[in-house]
Amino acid sequence: MSKKRRHYSGEFKAKVALAALKGDQTTSALAARFEVHRPW
Repeated sequence: MSKKRRHYSGEFKAKVALAALKGDQTTSALAARFEVHRPW
């Protein structure tokens, strides 16, 4: 049985993007913090 895909709101995506632009955390740390898959 496969899992359903998660859908993220624009507000959540903006929050993640702003955190990434700050540059004070690695992508791995951000992925763990926001519980998303780490990009390559």
